[in-house]
Amino acid sequence: MDKFPSTSAKKALRALQRIGWCEKPRLSKSGSHKQLENPNYPYEFTWAFHDGEELGPKMLARIAKQTGLKPKDI
Repeated sequence: MDKFPSTSAKKALRALQRIGWCEKPRLSKSGSHKQLENPNYPYEFTWAFHDGEELGPKMLARIAKQTGLKPKDI
């Protein structure tokens, strides 16, 4: 099994967008939480990280479990 590298939250979010996750429009522009949706998944994924945060391999593995993200996508 490939391991995830540490990466910034901004890069991880871009990788999720490349594999089909899109940000849902929000009524309120305040707050740092983003709701992501993908037509291939029956649920939404909540993204609560700031762009400059560093995400470690364990956190990326947890995100991957819910979203289908793979190390090669980053």
